[in-house]
Amino acid sequence: MRSRLFLLLCFFLILLTSCDERSDSSDQSNSVSSNQDDKTTIQTEDSREMDNSGNGQEQTEQKAEETEVPKADTYDVDQRKVIYTADTRIEVKDLQKKIATLESLIIDYDGYIVESSRSNDTKENNRTGFITARVPQTNFKSFMDKVESGEGKLLSSNISGQDVTEEYVDLESRLQSKKVVEKRLLAFMEQAEKTEDLLAISEDLAEVQEEIEQITGRMNYLQNKADLATVHIEIQENNVSLEDGDLNTWEATKQQFIKSINFLLKVISNVFVFIAGNMPVLILISVLGWLGWIFIRKWVKQNHKEK
Repeated sequence: MRSRLFLLLCFFLILLTSCDERSDSSDQSNSVSSNQDDKTTIQTEDSREMDNSGNGQEQTEQKAEETEVPKADTYDVDQRKVIYTADTRIEVKDLQKKIATLESLIIDYDGYIVESSRSNDTKENNRTGFITARVPQTNFKSFMDKVESGEGKLLSSNISGQDVTEEYVDLESRLQSKKVVEKRLLAFMEQAEKTEDLLAISEDLAEVQEEIEQITGRMNYLQNKADLATVHIEIQENNVSLEDGDLNTWEATKQQFIKSINFLLKVISNVFVFIAGNMPVLILISVLGWLGWIFIRKWVKQNHKEK
């Protein structure tokens, strides 16, 4: 009897332990599955929030770009970016005086000289000067009126304008877009933890910043060209006269007398150069002629005596 009771007790103990282990394992599996479900739900919620925030940010940025950058058609006449260039040719009596007058005029109109040069034409005995200046667009019209109506004869004048408003607005829009991308890349760089991600973002950031510099440089160039007009002035000197009616009889007589004197001096000079340059040949010809004349004279005397 005792042995049977001992066996029954052992059997019940084994059953109890097995039931406890099964219940623990089931509880653990349920807890693990519940934790995984919680993590997945959290991740999905986070991703949804990031997507929603990203889409919202893009929409707000796009709206900001559309509102901040006006179209070129909406610009007024005074607000448009126009590059003006002028080419002018003037004939004057005194080149040096005219150049000094133009240089002071450029300074008076808040401009500056880019290039100034002079050249001499030895054949025609005339001098020519060139001036390239930059003048503020607000003073451009009045400056050109002064140049064209000043001392001297206006030979030609050409003014051209190039409207670059559309290009400038397009560059401004591209610049804003690139700056938005730059901000995003900087934010990604702060959040990145891996070295590979940092290197990739750095390369993209360098490319975007280079494009920003190029766009900014082009915008500054167009802005400078639009703010300051470029003026090219060619000055030709004519000392004789500006018009045929400017000379009177006395001046015409003096000029004709000077021309005659110059002609005579030129003839005398040419004769002297011919004699001096051909002196050896002329001496040889003179000696031969003198010997020939003596020989002929003796021969004539002999024939006369024989007769």
